[in-house]
Amino acid sequence: MHASGDTCQDVNECLRSPDICGQGAQCNNTNGSYQCACPAGQNPSTGSWVQNQTTCKVPSINSSAEFEGIKEMCRNFSLQGKRSGESSSCCSFFNSTLDILMSVFGDEGTELSLEDATRSFNSILNSTSLWDGGDKGDVGSCVTVLLQSVELAALATALRSPEITTQNVTTESIAVETRLVTGACSQHSEVFTLRAYEEMMDVHCDTVTGAATQGLGAAAFISYSTLDSIISARRLSEGNLPACGKLEKSHLNSRVVSGALGDGRPINLSRPANFTLRHRQAKKEEEEALCVYWKVVAENGSWSPDGCTAVHTNSTHTTCSCDLLSSVAVLMAPTTVTESYPLTIVTYVGLTFSLLCLFLAILTFLLCRSIRNVSTSLHLQLCLCLFMADPLFLTAETRICSEVACAVIAALQHYLFLACFTWMFLEGLHLFLTVRNLKVVNYTSASRFKKRFMYPFGYGFPALVVAISAAVKSEGYGTSKHCWLSLERGFRWSFLGPVCAIILINITFFALTLWILRNRLSSLNADVSTLKYHRLLTFKAIAQLFLLGCTWSLGLLQVGPAATVMAYLFTIVNSLQGAFIFLVHCLLNRQVREEYRRWIKRFRMFSTNSQTYDLSMSAIPTTSTNTLLSLVGEGPEL
Repeated sequence: MHASGDTCQDVNECLRSPDICGQGAQCNNTNGSYQCACPAGQNPSTGSWVQNQTTCKVPSINSSAEFEGIKEMCRNFSLQGKRSGESSSCCSFFNSTLDILMSVFGDEGTELSLEDATRSFNSILNSTSLWDGGDKGDVGSCVTVLLQSVELAALATALRSPEITTQNVTTESIAVETRLVTGACSQHSEVFTLRAYEEMMDVHCDTVTGAATQGLGAAAFISYSTLDSIISARRLSEGNLPACGKLEKSHLNSRVVSGALGDGRPINLSRPANFTLRHRQAKKEEEEALCVYWKVVAENGSWSPDGCTAVHTNSTHTTCSCDLLSSVAVLMAPTTVTESYPLTIVTYVGLTFSLLCLFLAILTFLLCRSIRNVSTSLHLQLCLCLFMADPLFLTAETRICSEVACAVIAALQHYLFLACFTWMFLEGLHLFLTVRNLKVVNYTSASRFKKRFMYPFGYGFPALVVAISAAVKSEGYGTSKHCWLSLERGFRWSFLGPVCAIILINITFFALTLWILRNRLSSLNADVSTLKYHRLLTFKAIAQLFLLGCTWSLGLLQVGPAATVMAYLFTIVNSLQGAFIFLVHCLLNRQVREEYRRWIKRFRMFSTNSQTYDLSMSAIPTTSTNTLLSLVGEGPEL
């Protein structure tokens, strides 16, 4: 500015010295001074403008933590290969990837365009030797580096050409579209749609500008035409999946796509981004579409459903809404069978009631000395196994996030339920021997039923079955839906086989018992009291049909039109097995009822007199009633 007479006239420094701001910079004249600025899409090299020092440069992401992390992974893998003396295909892949990234970011003297970078990655992706060799962990690391590298390269090359708003590159294996946004969004509801192959990504303008790199917002969308087959072939989809474990029989049914913003850092989006993916095969009615993203953990990756939800699906497409941008795909899984809510209520109520009855029965068998014998020991062991198995069954109905814990619960259930059936078999055998020897005067078969053989078989046989099953196929314990036995390769027959055999044997014992009783009843006279006892004996024999586990055969009849009826019958009858045991062996036993009366009477006396009593019970002499009365509950219980 200089004085002219009495007035001051501004001097335009930009016209006087066109290079005052440096090469490529823009000079804006102001009153008494000037301002330097960079063209759109470029930024000053220093925080504030310094004459003859500051230059304009294109925003770069070659100093980002993601890029440094990829370089470190590539170098570490190369060093490992050199130390081991092996030149693996994965090692070659890391070296090639690092060369491309260096070229993209200009460290090799030449800068690749988006098209050049995409074609370079396309060549790597088409290298069959890379994906055919190496173990699962190495291939997983290669996939992780590839996905991250293509995202960074797409963003870097897009930022290098700020004059081009949209770029599209399509090759044999990779398709890329980038979008640049400068300044504020023109419309509050503006949504950008990026397309690659047959897939789309919808992202809001505010989301792009919110992740802007030094004022320039960049978005990239990449679709891979062959990566899904590579991942499926290497079974890399087994990882962090729904149901807190691996999802059986799931498969990728879409291309793998990637979305990236700004400088490629994973960010939580202010508004979700939507991915519309085309199915490789038409979705079946019994299949469920699951949206998953590639989650990187410890330089490796696996599919995770966290943050991605399927908002719409039909036979050909699925739309995924994701709270973060990463690599996304669609998994197809068998539809989870929706269990009947009333049936679930019946199960929980029945088992809870049975647990209470089993607890009372266990206390009765332990404390009631007048009924202690071999038969009572059998009842007690069966009650203990059921009392431990039923809570595990209820626990297994819920989702257990730990695969190890789920497998342990499944193995424990396998053992305890097999133990239950083993003790049911021993009860059936003991009942048969007892009834068969009603014909003889000197009844001794029950005494021959030695405990030294009973306990090793009752607990040893199921342990042997579980040990063999775990040795043959340890991964058969625990499924994606429940902590139970796998349905693959017939593993469930390690439980169904022994159970069916025991049910058939017990049904045979039951039929023989009824035949013997029929002959016994036909030889009786019309004595009313004796006839009463034998009618009770018949009732208890029929009750054994439930107590010996024969009703579990209803579970094999859940097919056809009557499947629902059989399911309810099976659930009701077997969830109340503990209640049946308490009813038949405790409430219908005269000696047990008398013992209950003594306990109640003593409790009332204790409450009335408010003084301490010695509640220890003296031994009650065992009555010498005949064996027939013992079967109907009028003497020592079976």
